[in-house]
Amino acid sequence: DGTRNSAGRHPGLDVRGEGGYVVVAPSVHESGRTYEWELSSRPGEVEIGQWPEWLLAELVRPDGHDKGPAPPVESTIPEGQRNQTLTSLAGTMRRRGMSEGAMLAALLEENKTKCNPPLSETEVRRISASIGKKAPAAAIVSNVSGQGGGSGEYHRAEPQPLPDVQSPEPFDMELLPTAFRPWIEDIAHRMQCPPDYPGVGAMLALAAVVGRQLAMRPKHVDDWQVTPNLWGGIVGRPGLLKSPALQEALRPLAPLEAQAKEAYEIAQDDYEAQRLVAEARQKNAKDEVRKAVKAGHDAYEVALTAQAGTVVEAPARRRYRTNDTSVEKLGELLNENPRGLLVFRDELSGFLRTLDKDGHETDRAFYLEAWNGTGRFVFDRIGRGTIDVDAACISILGGIQPGPLSAYMSRAARGGSDDDGLVQRFQMVVWPDPPGDWRNVDTMPDTEARERVFAVFERLDRIDPVARGAEVPRAAGELPFLRFTPEAQEIFTEWRTELEHRLRGDDLPPMLEAHLAKYRSLIPSLALLIHLVDEDKGPVGVEALSRACDWGDYLESHARRVYAPALMPAEAGARVLAGHIERGDLGNRFTARQVYRKGWAELADSEAVKMALDLLEELGWVQTLRVETSGRTRVDYLVNPQIQWDGRG
Repeated sequence: DGTRNSAGRHPGLDVRGEGGYVVVAPSVHESGRTYEWELSSRPGEVEIGQWPEWLLAELVRPDGHDKGPAPPVESTIPEGQRNQTLTSLAGTMRRRGMSEGAMLAALLEENKTKCNPPLSETEVRRISASIGKKAPAAAIVSNVSGQGGGSGEYHRAEPQPLPDVQSPEPFDMELLPTAFRPWIEDIAHRMQCPPDYPGVGAMLALAAVVGRQLAMRPKHVDDWQVTPNLWGGIVGRPGLLKSPALQEALRPLAPLEAQAKEAYEIAQDDYEAQRLVAEARQKNAKDEVRKAVKAGHDAYEVALTAQAGTVVEAPARRRYRTNDTSVEKLGELLNENPRGLLVFRDELSGFLRTLDKDGHETDRAFYLEAWNGTGRFVFDRIGRGTIDVDAACISILGGIQPGPLSAYMSRAARGGSDDDGLVQRFQMVVWPDPPGDWRNVDTMPDTEARERVFAVFERLDRIDPVARGAEVPRAAGELPFLRFTPEAQEIFTEWRTELEHRLRGDDLPPMLEAHLAKYRSLIPSLALLIHLVDEDKGPVGVEALSRACDWGDYLESHARRVYAPALMPAEAGARVLAGHIERGDLGNRFTARQVYRKGWAELADSEAVKMALDLLEELGWVQTLRVETSGRTRVDYLVNPQIQWDGRG
């Protein structure tokens, strides 16, 4: 039947076909001793098992060629490696000519016996269906030679396509509040940038203005409450106009800041006048106390009376954003601006690196606490003394390039200080595909659309909770709040139920699961913000909630791209390395060390390089070649010659 002899096909499994032989009892060893059956394995006492379909299909290959041993699979596949391991195993089986049915049977058995805990059957079937689309590789032999001696053979007609990386959902203007849409369309058109950039930036700016003025209680009677501050960012390579797009989205803050500055300067002049009067009164008070002491009167009572009006509180300047500040100073700013602030960083990578440094553990803890908008934090510093922040409410926005983001996500996936839930708090991070084309646009901005948005920001900078129909709690320190309409409440409960079932299943990788868990507060926050822009007053309705749920679907698709380097490091690294191979950056023969020393994104350490190379070898892009040297054996990688002309990837 064409089955060839092989050893080590699977752990503990050898194959013998035509021309092969096996040694069994009572054969005689060259030492003169006789082979014997183990007590538990005598032929008359053990029933012969049935061939598993997947194993039989692998051993009896239609093309008659031996593809070599399968990679051993660990006895236990831990959580976090299940999808990657089963996908790799499926690719190996498919390339060896295994049918889709046999491959699925093997994956289900592998999942049941080795994955801890097993994936759902639905997820295993998805993996099998995805790999099953690839045609089994035909067997050919191509002689390859390269520098430094050694030669190799390819057993694939052509390199297989890299695993598909699903593009995130495109930005839909319907996600935005109605008043924002013409403005965002105009920005994206004039700048020729993805609309995702100004769209997300505008929602973050809106969240910073609303802040703690009004909260949302997503349940019908429960007091669970969310504050609509948000963390987000935009991802893109240099040159995609990330910074200009965000700056344009934040322009509605400029008039508010100008008004706040003017009001502060007027208040400051008044304060200086009051301070001079207070100083004179304080001088008189001291004279009165001195006279009382000399006359033997009750000086304490005189002091209390005289002290009145001698203390004047300095005015606080209303702030909407800050760019670079210590957390201690940020705490002081929050005390002066209890509604909250936007921390805007043009490059989020610098912000994240600062939090990773030794000695900045308190900074990181502060930001973690400030995410929910209601946390209290206390700083004790020798110079500043004790700073009590009664309500730490921060929104964060910035841009970041794919390389630094992927490196950060990979470190977080491996555990350590990066894996503390900070990155999952960036719920509104978008990584759109770059525009396919570009054209020069030189038109006047849509000033009418812009002015309408400016008016919205000015209106929401001074929210009257009672006029908005909000409930005002009696307890001190609690925020006024809105709830859903009965119809919207029913929809939210249904959405929340589905989310909780997903979070309690076993289909989501831990990092993505932690990210989606934050949507419990994200969706009500977005619904509240959209409602405040589009509706005049009253509870949050179906329209605003429906758009917020659409935001959730859109953002999850982007989150899967953002987390891909952590969830699928081999695929992410292989895609980067394949691009460099196609561009000829490594020639037709190279070593893993050469790749590692390049310092390319997704390939920053030896482990990442090995995973990428292993996957590319499975897909027929490269082939290992062991070269004997005067020292230890060197492993070279030969590039499939068809890469040079085929241009796949």
